[in-house]
Amino acid sequence: MMTEQAKVPAIRFAGFTDPWEQRKFGDCFEFLKSNTLSRAGLNGENGTARNVHYGDILIKFGDCLDGERSDLPFITDDTVLPKFAGSILREGDVIFADTAEDEAAGKCVELRKLPKEPTISGLHTIPARPRFFFGTGYLGHYLNSDAYHRQLLPLMQGIKVISVSKAALQDTQVRFPGLSEQAAIGAALSEIDNLITLHQRKLELLQNIKKSLLDKMFV
Repeated sequence: MMTEQAKVPAIRFAGFTDPWEQRKFGDCFEFLKSNTLSRAGLNGENGTARNVHYGDILIKFGDCLDGERSDLPFITDDTVLPKFAGSILREGDVIFADTAEDEAAGKCVELRKLPKEPTISGLHTIPARPRFFFGTGYLGHYLNSDAYHRQLLPLMQGIKVISVSKAALQDTQVRFPGLSEQAAIGAALSEIDNLITLHQRKLELLQNIKKSLLDKMFV
């Protein structure tokens, strides 16, 4: 396994001075199987397994996914799960959306927590499992950064629908510091995500209050 010393970022947390590593994606991850279920094969009520759909990665999920709180859909057909026994998702796995209508193809989500039911990766996704441990939250933020995503742009194919393949991912370069610094980066960026979500909710509340006032003032 080849390891290179990566360029050190311009901004780092105080106390971290160790060099960053750079490795090929294929040296860092192994690919898992994904199913081809459309929305018609999913439901929001019940089932023996859950599913991660590419549309939710593109639109609904952020960089990191708390599957306990995200209402992941159930798979309606109970015979599907046994076919993916070796690809049941774990915390720390990452999932790419391999298709989009624009350069959002390749958007990724890191699995932070999962529901009690087994969860598998769905239509137009590329699930991958780290071959060694990464700090919580680091991969979700790094693999969605411009620094990484720029590598995918020249590898994308298609005109009306853009896609990225496993073969394209294999040779991209993954940069990372030591575990402690990874964890610090993941925690800091996740905290910012939480603040953004909080303020978005406040904004929606204020917008609803304004709309209500306008409706009652200008009758």
